[in-house]
Amino acid sequence: MAWLHRARDSFHRTASANRSRTNLALTAAALAVMLGAASCTPPSSGPAPERSSPAPSSLAASGSGHKPTTAARAPAATPLRRAAGKGTAPLGWGPQQRDQEAAAAAVARMTLSQKAGQVLMPFYAGLNHELQAATIERLHLAGSMVMGDNVPRTAGGLVDVRRMTAATGRLGAASRSGGRTWPGLIGVDQEGGVVSRLGAALTQWPTPMSYGAAGSVPLATEAGKGLAAELAALGFTVDFAPAADVTIGPADPTIGARSMSADPRAAGNLSIGFSRGMLAAGVLSSIKHFPGHGSVTVDSHKDLPVQTATVAQLKARDWKPFRAAVAAGTPMIMTGHIAVPALEPGVPASLSKPSYAALRSMGFKGVAVTDALNMGAVNARYPRGSAAPAALAAGADLLLMPADVNAAHTAIVNAVAAGKLPLPRLDEAVRRVVTMMIWRGRTASAKTHARAGSAEDVSAKVSARAVTVIAGPCRGPLVPGRLRLAGGTAGDRAHFAAAARDAGITLGAGPLVTLIGYRGAPAGGDIAVALDAPWPLAGSSAPTKVALYGRTPGAFKALLAVLAGKAAAPGKLPAAVGPYRQGSGCR
Repeated sequence: MAWLHRARDSFHRTASANRSRTNLALTAAALAVMLGAASCTPPSSGPAPERSSPAPSSLAASGSGHKPTTAARAPAATPLRRAAGKGTAPLGWGPQQRDQEAAAAAVARMTLSQKAGQVLMPFYAGLNHELQAATIERLHLAGSMVMGDNVPRTAGGLVDVRRMTAATGRLGAASRSGGRTWPGLIGVDQEGGVVSRLGAALTQWPTPMSYGAAGSVPLATEAGKGLAAELAALGFTVDFAPAADVTIGPADPTIGARSMSADPRAAGNLSIGFSRGMLAAGVLSSIKHFPGHGSVTVDSHKDLPVQTATVAQLKARDWKPFRAAVAAGTPMIMTGHIAVPALEPGVPASLSKPSYAALRSMGFKGVAVTDALNMGAVNARYPRGSAAPAALAAGADLLLMPADVNAAHTAIVNAVAAGKLPLPRLDEAVRRVVTMMIWRGRTASAKTHARAGSAEDVSAKVSARAVTVIAGPCRGPLVPGRLRLAGGTAGDRAHFAAAARDAGITLGAGPLVTLIGYRGAPAGGDIAVALDAPWPLAGSSAPTKVALYGRTPGAFKALLAVLAGKAAAPGKLPAAVGPYRQGSGCR
């Protein structure tokens, strides 16, 4: 998570819930036969969909709903649209029986050292991709995370697309060493908004809360596909997004505008829709952070949050999006470093057996991945790699970013030898991870790859549908053709100025527009504009208050169109802001 620029970045190295599983299986089976006629993504034009969109259909069906390709040296794949024979039964989370059988056969041939590697997904420092590739080969690792400081850049500060693609290609090749025939997990945190490891020249995306303000599941799906298609073109196979956390508002220090909504049903539907788009582009998604990070008041990057809610309260709020995602067939769910006394006092959910039992009780059959194990909530409490076997014994399948991958690998091997980690539990975890990798390699289509920046129009459409006026005029120009500007960063002001020129508005005189950035203070002036979470608008004295939920060029274009009276502000607050209720906005 590109958190507080490099400081947070380095620290973090650190559908319908009521649908029965019978109906889900029938839906997935039917879709497997009718893939050629199915489409996961709505047209980019046409009338706006209803805000009360129903829950999306099966994620698993959407993830395999495009023409599959056979990865190099991977098990032979029969096109799913013709699949009706042996091994084509869906498992309920994306893969088919044949994927699981191929994984089981591969795991049976592995040594203990190879098994320990296949559940580890580490980070690395700097641009020494070759050293990381050697580590992947030596420890038989599942793949690698790519953080902000691993991204090669041009002299102008843009992502160097050619070098980035070469780096992920080398890491991916390393993950196939030792006779492995399936593509590895080359991952990144790319949610949009503040959590964006890869910036321009890739499409810049507004905060995920934009989808809640826009209120459109199809638009979230279109955005997920656009974002993931650019990642796939760079060689990424997994994006640890989206966050399905239900935010409680300004008391939530970690998630904020990373949450799509304060409403559990909307958060679930929108995150499922976004994931459908990602899977359609050939990139694995990971719904996060079970048991819900939006309602705790401590940042797990720094310390261990304690969730004081009862199980009944969690089921009524925080767990609803995850239950919906499970019903929709999500392939992967991330567990957060959050202690839940109602389940197991003092133990992070990511290392808690009752927490994994709660997740599996929802019917989840896919890969349970931990949040980064080098975060403050875990690292100080579990030294020398001990978090790795503890998480596996509790029920985790994939271990993200241990502080020291060598120590974690050794700890897993030693825990099995000492009987502290049952070998059948490790085998189960490896089978799930390898099943997912084989399935993704068999179904991902190169045709969905897109050039960097190709989804800017989709990003701009999201912001245009999300911009929300919670106080002030809803019609006509909000400024008289000129204005003064304050607040924000130099980049924010530059984007604003460019959009103002395009809208025919001059800067230097007139009403004062104040930009409020990430975790910014309430603002005065004539018009206050929140560029991230909308909470600061509650205390702002400006008579006109606008929630923009983004600082991309497209977001500023949408803002200036509203200020000039050339466009309406259709967005609605996805969470309450002081006296302004959820759903507030222009009618």
